[in-house]
Amino acid sequence: MIAAMPLVLASSSPSRRQILKTTRLEFTAVSPDIDESPLPGESARNLVERLSMMKAEKLATQFPHALIIGSDQVADLRGNIMGKPRSHNDAVSQLRRSSGSTLKLYTGIALLNSSTGSLQSGVDTFEVEFRDLSAIQIENYLAKAKPYDSCGSLQAEGIGIALLRRLSGNDPNTLIGLPLIKLISFLENEGIYLIETGSHI
Repeated sequence: MIAAMPLVLASSSPSRRQILKTTRLEFTAVSPDIDESPLPGESARNLVERLSMMKAEKLATQFPHALIIGSDQVADLRGNIMGKPRSHNDAVSQLRRSSGSTLKLYTGIALLNSSTGSLQSGVDTFEVEFRDLSAIQIENYLAKAKPYDSCGSLQAEGIGIALLRRLSGNDPNTLIGLPLIKLISFLENEGIYLIETGSHI
């Protein structure tokens, strides 16, 4: 399926590219260069929505007549924001803190029509409950998965699923980093339908 306007994914994430490919829409992926630091006192929900919009808006000049998708994800553990680990030791620390606890993932999504300036945005959440993890489990997981591009050091689409006891959320794609259900709704508002509509059965 070809969108009426060029579709641009403002991301360098392989996971987000893979999710978007499942829609069978043609798109271009371009990495935006923005400061992803949280503002003082900013909540995880507000942070991911703001960064998602910033990512889409950053590419508006480069793509003045396109639909630009921005997305961002952070993890929240008992009110503390966790992003991507800065190092191996940071990843170990993140997983130790998550062990036996419930982590809430906030994933922002934005769709900008750079031609009209119309901007849609929202946030989806997903909860994951970790098993009690041993130091050996953590080290073995990091050695195999190398999840250093994943917030909270969780790469649930791969071997990281073995770290978890329970998952809870509306859209499994949100867990991986792109709230596809929300995005499809945004695209439909722009006249793009993945499946042609017709009379209800």
